[in-house]
Amino acid sequence: MPKTEAATFGAGCFWCVEAVYERLPGVQSVVAGYAGGTTKNPTYKEVCSGATGHAEVAQITYDPSVISYEQLLAMFWKSHDPTTLNRQGADVGTQYRSVIFYHDNAQRKAAEKSLKEVQKEFDDPIVTQIEPLKEFYEAENYHQDYYKNNPNAPYCTFVIRPKLKKLKLE
Repeated sequence: MPKTEAATFGAGCFWCVEAVYERLPGVQSVVAGYAGGTTKNPTYKEVCSGATGHAEVAQITYDPSVISYEQLLAMFWKSHDPTTLNRQGADVGTQYRSVIFYHDNAQRKAAEKSLKEVQKEFDDPIVTQIEPLKEFYEAENYHQDYYKNNPNAPYCTFVIRPKLKKLKLE
């Protein structure tokens, strides 16, 4: 078994983040979930209320001998607009914030360096938060592999598929 590591990113709706990262070589699994809030074991309905403080996130398990954390970060910046506060497209609320939850000090340093470097590519300031991952809560089963299981759902057709095409992942 290859050694694996984990990365946790929030970049809008977790269905989109999951669909992007599931297509990258070296990524072994992607789990939709919640992080960054105060409510223990939150439900989707609670997170959508904005009262939990949690963001929708994807936790990515990857093989660092195939894909590096820095490469995952590069896709993070390309796959959403990190300059919009608490919003990605029509998804609005703190649960859709741009956030990198680091698992250790090396990830924190890499995320901070990456943000500083990629800021040059944006006219507006990047509002992405970089925070330690304290707790990750797996989302309900119907959120897992959402795009794979519901490719013709309206959100998949009008939001996820165009994003994957733009990123040349579909």
